[in-house]
Amino acid sequence: MNSSDISRLLNEALPGAQIAVRGEGGKFEVDIVSSVFEGLNRVKRQQAIYRVLNEHIATGAIHAVSMILKSPAETA
Repeated sequence: MNSSDISRLLNEALPGAQIAVRGEGGKFEVDIVSSVFEGLNRVKRQQAIYRVLNEHIATGAIHAVSMILKSPAETA
């Protein structure tokens, strides 16, 4: 699994989001701006991303993910 694979998964799950993925060797950094995060606390935001990635975390294809998750209002 590489950063473009993760980007594809996240873009499918979060259409219209601004997504940047960096990393390799199973360790990735994910920066996402999406209206999906409006009104959600940090834990709920992370849970939304883990729902998309958990299958790949379980297989070991992804070992670590650090996340910066913001709503559009938080980037203004």
